[in-house]
Amino acid sequence: MSNVILTASEMQELEQRAFAEGVDQEGLMDLAGIGIAQEILRRESRRGICILYLGKGNNAGDALVAGSVLQNAGWSILVRFSDSPEKLGPLPRKKLLAFGSAPRHFHGDGASISRKLPVILVDGILGIGSRPDLGPGLKTVALEMNHLRSSLRARTYAVDVPTGVTEEGVDADAVIADLTVTIGFPKKCLFRDDATNLVGKIHCIALDSLTERFEGDEHRDRFIAANDLRPLVPRRKFDSHKGDFGRIGIVAGSLGFVGAGVLCSLSAVRAGGGLVTLYTMADDSYPLLAVKAAPEVMVKPIHDYRQVLDDRLTAIAIGPGLGTAHETPVLDIIRNFEGPMVVDADALNIVSRQIDTLAKVGGPRLLTPHPGEMNRLWPSGTDRVETVRAFTNQFEVTLLLKGARTLIGQRAKSLSYNSTGTPGMATGGSGDVLTGVCGALLGQHLKPYDAARLGAWLCGRAAELTLESESEESMVPSDTLRYLGAAFKELREG
Repeated sequence: MSNVILTASEMQELEQRAFAEGVDQEGLMDLAGIGIAQEILRRESRRGICILYLGKGNNAGDALVAGSVLQNAGWSILVRFSDSPEKLGPLPRKKLLAFGSAPRHFHGDGASISRKLPVILVDGILGIGSRPDLGPGLKTVALEMNHLRSSLRARTYAVDVPTGVTEEGVDADAVIADLTVTIGFPKKCLFRDDATNLVGKIHCIALDSLTERFEGDEHRDRFIAANDLRPLVPRRKFDSHKGDFGRIGIVAGSLGFVGAGVLCSLSAVRAGGGLVTLYTMADDSYPLLAVKAAPEVMVKPIHDYRQVLDDRLTAIAIGPGLGTAHETPVLDIIRNFEGPMVVDADALNIVSRQIDTLAKVGGPRLLTPHPGEMNRLWPSGTDRVETVRAFTNQFEVTLLLKGARTLIGQRAKSLSYNSTGTPGMATGGSGDVLTGVCGALLGQHLKPYDAARLGAWLCGRAAELTLESESEESMVPSDTLRYLGAAFKELREG
């Protein structure tokens, strides 16, 4: 349950109950700090200079424990106080005194920092109990951190929450983190739309003594964790055959957009689809797709998209690169197919013209819009969370709303935020891959809600693995496909 998203007050109440029941506060601080350091060491291949930015409270203590571990691992530690060091709380003061060799004080001058070594900044200034508006002193320190992040090419790690990010609001000069290491449970403020670029990636450190005390509603909002998804990728039986893993129909690609059909169909194969057929108009893109599609994909020429309804298919993925010229056949497929279906791209644009199509469909539907497509479907003007909730309350579908924090919603289900991904996915074709992957998962008999959560996680993780050999600028969706198998293996094996 450590992936349940809590408010600041809920987290504080849970901590107080744990302490009242005998849980050692210092022990929790040690576990948190060690977890922060381990996450930093996992991401930083070279040792260098770590500057700890410290407030007065227990976030400073967590940062100091992390700094001590990093120092033992070969990092040079500097400390920068947002206030007088004498105002440190009892536990943070104890952790400062516990350093093997006292860290040097840093006075904010980036010119004194060597450019030859990697530099990281750890934001241990304010925690979840802070106010949204930073005072002048804290603004100065936050701006200094952001300046050093830019001028030194430093990575910033926030402890629990970036300073200046709260549930009530976000300060204009809040700390910009590359990774927020949140403690115990993900915090609600981290998922504000206006905090996305400040929070960066999110990693949660579970603390068993808190997790086991949480007594929450199973429908609470969640931050998708690998452990939750692992049961969705069981090992295949030894006597498996292709018929066990679905007949997947891909309705995608048209003249000028054949790449979408190629990517979507290949993704379905790579995600384990048993038999994948790409349907395309005989008088349009068939000659190109017949030679460009992967050899494992069957390319079937048709004269009316509704011909897909005549075949015995387990699942359909429809929309990428389709164009909007065949509105009536596409709507008929969406209405009448009795199995599960992924509806994406141009199929969504067609649906947006007749949104009531979704009120009565023949089977489960998973919609995967990007923000522009979502606005055409449901021009509500509200934030992403309210948009997903309102839409899924209106229509009995599963909705995957793409973005830096991809959201998955369905009526009577937890709202789930995806935890994987990279800005390198912001390029044409990424959505085509997701559609094919989700189509294959539906064909393997996953429910649309599970297919959406698993598909988003797998595509995001594959993209992260791509960064081991590519940059965010250079990576393309075809690269992601090469790492999809590694993402599956990582999820299954732990």
